Amino acid sequence: MQHDDVVWSVINKSFCSFKVNTKTQRFCRNEFNLTGLCSRAACPLANSQYATIREENGIIYLYMRTAERIHTPKNSWEKVKLSRNFEKAIHQINENLLYWPGFIKAKCKQRFLKITQYLIRMRKFRLRRQKKIVPLQRKIERRERRREEKALIAAKLENAIEKQLMERLKKGMYEGIYNFPQRVFDKAVRAVEIEGESEAESEHEEEKELEKELEMELEADDRETEQDGPEYVEADSDDDDYEDDNDIEELSMDEDSDSGQKEEVELSDSFESEASDIEDLVTPSTSKKIKGPKVVKKGKVQKKPQARVEIEYEVEDENQQNKRARI
Repeated sequence: MQHDDVVWSVINKSFCSFKVNTKTQRFCRNEFNLTGLCSRAACPLANSQYATIREENGIIYLYMRTAERIHTPKNSWEKVKLSRNFEKAIHQINENLLYWPGFIKAKCKQRFLKITQYLIRMRKFRLRRQKKIVPLQRKIERRERRREEKALIAAKLENAIEKQLMERLKKGMYEGIYNFPQRVFDKAVRAVEIEGESEAESEHEEEKELEKELEMELEADDRETEQDGPEYVEADSDDDDYEDDNDIEELSMDEDSDSGQKEEVELSDSFESEASDIEDLVTPSTSKKIKGPKVVKKGKVQKKPQARVEIEYEVEDENQQNKRARI
């Protein structure tokens, strides 16, 4: 038989594995405790008749223990599933704990209320969108980044070495020295051929696309010309060429006439200067020097050769002039 007073005296004054002492209160860590406090009325070990409420996977159960089932610890607790409806669950608690102490009844109802409240809050949080905080592991990220960089460098080196070896094999440098498997060589050759074919196909497709674009542009231009009507362009006629030739001949004739007039003016000037020189020589009062024909400087423009005019005149010395004066 179990004596509740003896059990409590032992637990209260000596050691209990579920008891936690603080400066102000004592707490109980037993999962079947109603209040969580270490007291005579709430201790599940020192009370042979005890009831509590627990939640398992969102379902609330009423646990009851009586003195008749204490001798079998496996079957000491009776479990009753409570309804989801609050009023029905309270009615079930009242029916099962009809002749039980009022303290246990009140604490069971209070515990049931708290459990239903936190289950409702849990359902609301699940339906609501929440931000999940994920810790960033800096060291692991750095390590993975370094490994990726090293793997990329190694892959590039391996590919470069493989290409060089395949080029040497194609040239025949290793013939008779090493025995390479023919399958690997054939596979590499096929890969190179496939790459060349793919490049040729891509170029051919690009050319086709360009041709299609040109055809579309030409069709659009034809449609625009059809809508606007035919355009006429004036052709160069022979009359225009004839007029241009006449203009050139007239310009050349004007230039020749201008040059002839200039030459006539120059000749007349030269004749007048020579006549004045002769008169000076004939008159005795003149003591001027004999001057030759004036030379007119011309520009750099090249003209046609002009006709030369020769003039003969006599020059008398001073002695002959003096003799004539004496006579």
